[in-house]
This record gives sequence, structure tokens and C-alpha cells, in this order.
Amino acid sequence: MLPARYRMTRSTEFGITVSRGVRAVQPDLVVHALRSEGDGEPGPRIGLVVSKAVGTAVQRHRVARRLRHVARTVLDELDPADRVVIRALPSSRHAISARLEQELRTALRRMRPKNEVAG
Repeated sequence: MLPARYRMTRSTEFGITVSRGVRAVQPDLVVHALRSEGDGEPGPRIGLVVSKAVGTAVQRHRVARRLRHVARTVLDELDPADRVVIRALPSSRHAISARLEQELRTALRRMRPKNEVAG
């Protein structure tokens, strides 16, 4: 489970991250990332978007639970100023957690600044 302090809850925060952030598309996910410069709450913030296009309520909640679990595994790799929005695509309802984690890591790696050294 993703701890509450790392969850993005405000719609304005979602909107700014999606509109101003860098986007990386994967087969089951679209990831938007933005490094905030404001004096917002410390720690990386992660938001999820799982629309009705993903499936029924049960399918959407299952995808959201998997994404929260996967997002927790990458928290240590994010900068405290990072804001990330993960949008599930309809194919994500058939994806296992390991695949979602791999896609999220790939997307975040692609969006990392070129001058930043991977650890």
C-alpha cells in the first residue's frame, strides 16, 4: 500500500503534473512526471488515474491496488520534489503487477534528466 503522505490528492496538483510534466507512454500505462519547485509537501507525490475505460468498478479497483503497490516500490528512487501521475490504460486490467512495475520503472528511467547519473 502507498503511504498516505505520498499520495497526490488535489486535482490542481494532478492538473499541473499532467499539463507541465514530461510524459512517457508504455503499453499499459501513461506516466507524467514533474519536478516541482514550490514549497509543497515534502517527499515524492504519486497520483493514480484509473478511468471507466479500464473496466468495471471491481476491475478498476484491482488495477488501482496493483498500481499503488507498484508505486510504493519506486518511492526510494524518486526525488522528494518529484510529482508523478500514473494513468492506467484499458489493457492494464489484464497486466500482472510485475509487468506494471517494469513499465513504471522504464517510464521513469526514460524521463530522468540526461545529466542525472543512475544509481
